[in-house]
Amino acid sequence: MTQTPRRVIHTGQAMVDLVLEVDHLPARGGNVMADRATRYAGGSVTIVVAAARSGAAAVLAGAVGTGPNGDLVREVLEREGVEVSAPPVEELDTGVCVVLVEPSAERTFVTTRAAERRITAGSLATSAAAPGDLVCLSGYTLFEPTRDPLLAWVEGLPEGVEVVLDPGAPFATFDAGLVERVLARTTVWTSNAAEAAELTGVEGSPADLCDAVAARLPEGAVVVVRDGPQGCAVRVEAETTPVAGFPQTPVDTNGAGDTHTGALCAEVAGGRGWVEAARRANAAGAIKVTRRGPATAPTSAEVDDFLASR
Repeated sequence: MTQTPRRVIHTGQAMVDLVLEVDHLPARGGNVMADRATRYAGGSVTIVVAAARSGAAAVLAGAVGTGPNGDLVREVLEREGVEVSAPPVEELDTGVCVVLVEPSAERTFVTTRAAERRITAGSLATSAAAPGDLVCLSGYTLFEPTRDPLLAWVEGLPEGVEVVLDPGAPFATFDAGLVERVLARTTVWTSNAAEAAELTGVEGSPADLCDAVAARLPEGAVVVVRDGPQGCAVRVEAETTPVAGFPQTPVDTNGAGDTHTGALCAEVAGGRGWVEAARRANAAGAIKVTRRGPATAPTSAEVDDFLASR
């Protein structure tokens, strides 16, 4: 019997990033000139594109609008072989995230809300998540009006679906009851160190943070805590392993964490263990920061070449 391939399904916001490259951020009420302005498909697009380029069957279950921004999102996803499962949102375009990128590659965001917020439990269900699939949640979807339909759908998922939580900066600020409700359904946590520290109140290494986050999750949950160019730590079956990174001179860090998440999930979907998947995700993130734009993840072959040269 042929085994059904595991898929990477994302429920978050597919948006358009308007990336402005600036010498510095303006003072409040001030002005600054941008050296370059570019529109990219971004947000959850970055994760599903990274997953597809790492060889996974990738699905966007989130909402996409109708208009120039929605058209750009669909064009990029079609080119990358990513399925968009839900029908388009009529008479409303996809929103924009304005990204200010400084010479250090640090970035600052201003985000609108539009068609990508028009999800329902029914629209998410078009992805037909099945046991073995990896369903990715973003903490940013836990704002209204996307919070309630997302939770209603997630809590009805069949046993055996991996629920991968990328909490984002706001997660630890939510109501304690909401936080616990989400954590109770999370089987994989992946975040940066600051987000893990905000949740747990622990100050320590990524390995310490892995252990602290695991104490908040169901038994057997996997925890990944990223530490930028230094790599990450991975906790699997009560054992925590540091996984070294590949420091690069960055030109754009926008989308580096999302690239890591997409590659990580794809590698696991393809049969690799979590530690080896994290090593390859570290490499994918390292390659990405040398490229401009959010959805510029490397292919699996490019990761192979990168690792072979190390």
